Amino acid sequence: MEKIEPLRKQVQTTSMKEEAVMTKQTKTIVLGVFLIMILLGVVTGYFISGGKKLSSGTATSAAAGPTATGKNVFGSADTKTFTDSATGTIEKGGISGEGTHKLIREGGASQTACLVSSVLDLDQFVGKKVKVTSKTMEAKSCPWLMDVGQIEVL
Repeated sequence: MEKIEPLRKQVQTTSMKEEAVMTKQTKTIVLGVFLIMILLGVVTGYFISGGKKLSSGTATSAAAGPTATGKNVFGSADTKTFTDSATGTIEKGGISGEGTHKLIREGGASQTACLVSSVLDLDQFVGKKVKVTSKTMEAKSCPWLMDVGQIEVL
């Protein structure tokens, strides 16, 4: 029995050293996996965005002036997103909390469109007769809710 006890202690010490090595190896592997996941997330985001750099000034302001066409056209030239259009006079204030402005059109109140804009400052066009190019959005109390992308002052 006396010979077995030192041998048992030696086996236990060797086993503890192997556990410590495995713990270091495990930590290294886990850290490597996390770094690879982060890198793959960044690369995936880059490709999803189409490889375009994001900038804080992507929207065209109405204060920038007329576009190159020489007309009084302001805003985005994105015809894929902004597919709808309407003509009328812009007034400040929405209807029942929808929209920041209204487009008063011929035909009475049922033809009024509530306006918001992710591209333009609509306050600059209050009281003006305009043609808006927009994207229709779901409305609860407005006859028509539009996200205005482009305005042509008539």
